[in-house]
Amino acid sequence: MSTKHSVTRRGLRLIVRFVKTHPWPFAVSVAGAVLYAAAAVASTVVVGRVTDSLITPAFAEGVTAAAVVGGMVALFLIAALRGTGVVVRRYFASLTEARMQMTLRQGVVDKYLDVPLAYHQAKPTGELLAHSDADVVGMTLMIKALPFSVGVLALVAFALVSLLRVDLYFTAVALLLFPSLAVLNRYYTNRVEEPSTRVQQEIGDVSTVAHESIDGALVVKTLGRERAEVARLAEAADRLRRGRLEVGRLRAFFEPMIDVIPNLGIVALLLVGAWQISRGAVTEGELVQAMMLFTLLGFPMRVVGFLLEEMPRAVVAVERVDRVLGAEEAAEYRAVSSESLPDGPLEIAVEDVTFGYDGTAVLQGLSLKASPGETVAIVGSTGAGKSTINQLLVRLAEPRGGQVRLGGVDLSRLDPEQLRRTVALVFQETFLFAATIRENITLGRDVGDDIVRRAATVAQADRFIRHLPDGYDTAVGERGVTLSGGQRQRVALARALVGSPRVLLLDDATSAVDPVVEGQILDGLRRTNDMTTLIVAHRLSTILLADRVVYVDGGRVCASGTHRELLDVPGYEALVRAYEVAEHEGSRRL
Repeated sequence: MSTKHSVTRRGLRLIVRFVKTHPWPFAVSVAGAVLYAAAAVASTVVVGRVTDSLITPAFAEGVTAAAVVGGMVALFLIAALRGTGVVVRRYFASLTEARMQMTLRQGVVDKYLDVPLAYHQAKPTGELLAHSDADVVGMTLMIKALPFSVGVLALVAFALVSLLRVDLYFTAVALLLFPSLAVLNRYYTNRVEEPSTRVQQEIGDVSTVAHESIDGALVVKTLGRERAEVARLAEAADRLRRGRLEVGRLRAFFEPMIDVIPNLGIVALLLVGAWQISRGAVTEGELVQAMMLFTLLGFPMRVVGFLLEEMPRAVVAVERVDRVLGAEEAAEYRAVSSESLPDGPLEIAVEDVTFGYDGTAVLQGLSLKASPGETVAIVGSTGAGKSTINQLLVRLAEPRGGQVRLGGVDLSRLDPEQLRRTVALVFQETFLFAATIRENITLGRDVGDDIVRRAATVAQADRFIRHLPDGYDTAVGERGVTLSGGQRQRVALARALVGSPRVLLLDDATSAVDPVVEGQILDGLRRTNDMTTLIVAHRLSTILLADRVVYVDGGRVCASGTHRELLDVPGYEALVRAYEVAEHEGSRRL
């Protein structure tokens, strides 16, 4: 079966999915739509009767006041029922749409939190945002029209029964014209699916370019890339414009046809009705009743048309959202806790671990250990696998072979929440939220001010924080732009320490901090004596403060010992001499 042929079928499956997810508000909305349909058809009957019993006689022998009042009351009651149906349908249809969007967005965001880090590394931020916003909206846009469209089916059924009771010829006109809508719908959905798919993809592309340009504003301005970025965004926006114009051209054909078909029916009905009246087969009131039915069907058919227009877009959007919801979760979220960690600082054990990215080996049989309470510096050239070791220890990545143990317990046997409480990882590139410093340190955890200040003191952040205008309540701006690089790193370190971790992983986390301050930080960490610390180091001063140094090269541990002992290893000696020269040159420039 071709993709085009299955658009309507996939749309119907999506409708069933909506109904199953939030059945009650949808059912109430449909009930309101059916009430409107029944009242609308009843109103044509009442108008027909009023025409025959009040309006036509009024031009001849006249009518009584009681008859006029009776007709007015009947019309008022029918109008009240129609209005009630409209209110119920609209309110509960909007409620269904809002709840469905909430369900989908929660599912997408929860999945973003559950998937492995590699998923986020492979997807542009703009695309991820488009899935949770534009795709969710596109998927649910037809919900408001859905109950009304179901009501239209009831309206058509009631109208056909009413027409059959009036005249077979009137019924024949309806049966000849309205099935053409199905043919028109089939043509439209076949033609519009492919451009709708492109449009949804191009929305994500525009979001990606805009996000990158804004996020990289400093690079754009310092390198004079403004015009290039404007051109890049203009190109992506132009592709989106062309795609939407193509969809718009198809809609420009489809929407007028939805309007034309009921109006053609009214013209045909007028001709047939005039002939039937001349034969005495129907009355003027019955013709008015039939023409009102066709007029009533005109606007609802536009709503059905809107539903059919949006169905291809919704089908495309649901496929994009379902790809997110179907993404494989990180292994840690499938783990079942069966073992608990011992108390106090924990031993780190990495045994014969292999790991790689896209077929490129990063770690090849790597093994290392850190005793409880020990401070170990990991040293190696760029690409040696130092940061990967830290990612494995917090399960941002999974080893392809070997074992990673904490306190003698395999990480795959630990509950993710317990692992997060136990191990804290601080990166070189820190991220601060557009909030106060206190909020960035606590991150919503129930932590007292004394604990916050104690963590900031160990991170050598308390002094500069207290000198800020509002102290710990100072807002730092998006990504902490109001702070220096070293200050951001110290706030991030305080954020890790406030949770009292028993294992602390520093991935070059003090690279922007003055060496003297860095020494004070490491001395403070050592004095706490309640955690095991693993430091990815690129400074000689950092290396000298560690209890032990592990030299990593080519994805393996080549040597382990004190700094003085490792100076006999040629590769290590050359690397630290380069670090020493870099530090010396940096201090001379300052």
